[in-house]
Amino acid sequence: MAGKRVDAVDSTGCHMMLEFAKPIPVVVEGGKEGYAIYVTDSGAFENDMWCVALCDCGTVRHYRSDQIKIHHNATLGIAK
Repeated sequence: MAGKRVDAVDSTGCHMMLEFAKPIPVVVEGGKEGYAIYVTDSGAFENDMWCVALCDCGTVRHYRSDQIKIHHNATLGIAK
């Protein structure tokens, strides 16, 4: 199973959260490495919000889709 999907409705409409069964290695601000734990949608035409645990300090931060990159993975053809 890829992850757990949770639907939640708030004042802006229906939103979805996807919790990853296996955290995804990512690269964020300043080349910092971390693991994405879950992602929530921000509605139509908006950046999704990613929850990331940083490797160097264990801090949990939230990033928009335009602030995050999936870590390189030769098996999946994702380049550095």
